Amino acid sequence: MKNTIITIDGHSGCGKSTLAKSLAVKLKYLYIDTGAMYRAISLFFLRSNLIKNGELKDGCLDSMKDVKIDFSIPNSNGKSFVRLNSEIVEEDIRGIEISNLVSQVSKNRFVREKMVSIQKSYGRENNLVMDGRDIGSVVFPNADLKFWLTASVETRAYRRWLEFKDKGQDILIEKVIENINFRDENDKSRKESPLIKPINSIEIDSTNISAQETFLQALKIIKKKLK
Repeated sequence: MKNTIITIDGHSGCGKSTLAKSLAVKLKYLYIDTGAMYRAISLFFLRSNLIKNGELKDGCLDSMKDVKIDFSIPNSNGKSFVRLNSEIVEEDIRGIEISNLVSQVSKNRFVREKMVSIQKSYGRENNLVMDGRDIGSVVFPNADLKFWLTASVETRAYRRWLEFKDKGQDILIEKVIENINFRDENDKSRKESPLIKPINSIEIDSTNISAQETFLQALKIIKKKLK
């Protein structure tokens, strides 16, 4: 039997991961956080001293053979965490330093090819909810249902600022807005798999609605489409 695949694409900070996790729990599907995968590979390059001024150094391509990125077995709450060479690195990848690097790292073809290969492998074995920047356009263009999630820059920056604050990271919201705009531009202008609205995707604007309202709106669409 063919596995069911639901994709959620959109800009940084628009609530893709929150929506995808909630849908996966409700539907009892596997959830894969592709953003965490790109953050993990960025962390690997940073730790390996293979990044200078935001750009990858020579040797990054050869180093990829030493990189394994996957996810831990879901815990009792259904949560799994990204692993870099068997180490859970969730806390290490969520700071502003990695946020400032990830768009630069993810624009490289050899990085995207490795990540996309891993992402596709999950879809061959599981009913899946996956979010990211090119999931409905490149990774799973024939997904059963594709969402395009959007929100204003101000709303996205405020949500991300609250995440930093909850983790005890004292960051000016102006810096978060700057990071959001920087990542948006990089995601849209990169040559490899630029951020675009996937064909046949359903748009949800979460600017003025809560995460719960976004979830209920998406779930209603899913039930109608996949019944």
